[in-house]
Parts: sequence; C-alpha cells; structure tokens
Amino acid sequence: MKKFISPHGWFSINYPDNWFEFEDEEGSFLFYDPNRWTGNLRVSAFKDFSKNYAHQMLEDEQKNYPNAYIKNISGWESVITREDFTEEGHEYTSYVYLLGKGNTVLEFTFTAFKGVVPKEVEQVISTLVIRDERKSYPKEIIPIRVWEMHQIDEAFDWVSKTVKNSQKKDFTGCYEDIAKIQYLIDSNIYPPGQRQTWEAIGIAFGVILTNEMDGMEWVTVVDGKNEYPALQFAGTDFYLEPMKFLSDAIKQADKIDLAATFDSIKDEIESQL
Repeated sequence: MKKFISPHGWFSINYPDNWFEFEDEEGSFLFYDPNRWTGNLRVSAFKDFSKNYAHQMLEDEQKNYPNAYIKNISGWESVITREDFTEEGHEYTSYVYLLGKGNTVLEFTFTAFKGVVPKEVEQVISTLVIRDERKSYPKEIIPIRVWEMHQIDEAFDWVSKTVKNSQKKDFTGCYEDIAKIQYLIDSNIYPPGQRQTWEAIGIAFGVILTNEMDGMEWVTVVDGKNEYPALQFAGTDFYLEPMKFLSDAIKQADKIDLAATFDSIKDEIESQL
C-alpha cells in the first residue's frame, strides 16, 4: 500500500497501490483507481480548539441521522451513514464514516456502484493515524501529492513564461531546454537571495529529468513542518531535491553546469541498474 500524509501533517493513511490522489475541493483528498474504477474515496479533515470536538461531532451525527450505526474499525469507533442514489441511469451508494480523536475529525466518504461492499475504505481506515502536532516525526518520502503537483506546475509555468519573455523561445521541459535554464543562471539577473526563483528553476530542471529519464519520479518529502517535492529513480538509491540543490549552489557561489549535472545523474543511475 502507498502512504499519504495530509498537508500540515494532520493525519496519515495507507491506500491501495492502484489508487492515486486526484484534485478535489480544499480540505478534502480524493483517491481512486483511474484504470479500473471501483469507487471514489474522499477524505476530509476538520480541526477545532476544543479537545471534545471529535466526541461532540460523533454524538451529533448519531442524533441527526437516526439510521446511522456504529462500527469499530481497528480501534476507531466510526459512525456510519449510507445513501443510495441514481445518476445518469446508474445506481450508486455513498457510505460516510465519521471518526476522530480529541480536536480532530475525519470524514471518509466512499461512493461506488450499488452493491459494492466498502471493504477497501475500511482497510484504509484501519491504517489511520491522527498525528500529534506536539510530536516530532521522522522525515518521510511518500508518493507525490496533489499539493506538490501544484507547486511543480506553478514553478514550471513561471520558468516557461520567463524563458519566453527573455529568450523568445519555447520551454517544454525537454533536454534542449537545459541550455535555456543555464542562460537564466549565467545572466546574473536574479540575486542569490531570491530563493523562490532558484527553487522554481530547480523544479524546472527536475521536470526535464522526469521527461528524459524513464523511471524518474516525483515524490513528496515530509520533514517536520517542511513539505516539498523531490525526485527518486525507481529501483535505485538515487534521490535529489531539485529545489534545494540549485538554490544552495547559488548561495555558495558554486560553478553550475546543468548539462554536466544531467550527464552525471544519468551515469549514476545507469551504474545502479
């Protein structure tokens, strides 16, 4: 199973390897198998200042929905409701599992064709950890989240527009674009302290690596309160934080040759295969 840690580290879950996270409304996280749809799982998280927030929410859920029932799932007392509905000629069922602890409440909504037993969502709930905001957790690398995918897209778009405006050339994330990033570095337009700019350029270099090297994948790093995208190459020990390596090199006034860096990365990976 894959691991998901919510932005800001409120909770973590494990979900099936064939599921992926998809865009959803703010505060909610959507998962499903895009190749063989067996249902959507939407996870929403809520926090309050009150330590009795979860207890009160579960009590209210039982009062407001007379047909709600309680089920213990791996120690989590879940208040469950269900609703059948028809859409575009198909019959569906939505199951809502409400559970929580202290000041945190989680709502797991699983929607599938009517008759599908919600085993998968209960397997996911069984892995739930509500993380203690006072506790320090070790650095973890998890599959890329939508949160970081947005960060990558925004950085790439900025570099693409910057190259278009300054060099009158297109930037598509291919090997030939390394020279265009090198031009931005060598032009000395941006001061070393302009961290966000160098992080964006580093991400753009990372996009080139993923496009040009099959097996290079974006991942999310969760390190305390720091959460950011990084790169791994499947089946090897290769790991790179493109946001940091370029900004750190600029700060240290190191000589940067991105074409040579690309070649050395390629050689390192090939030596491990």
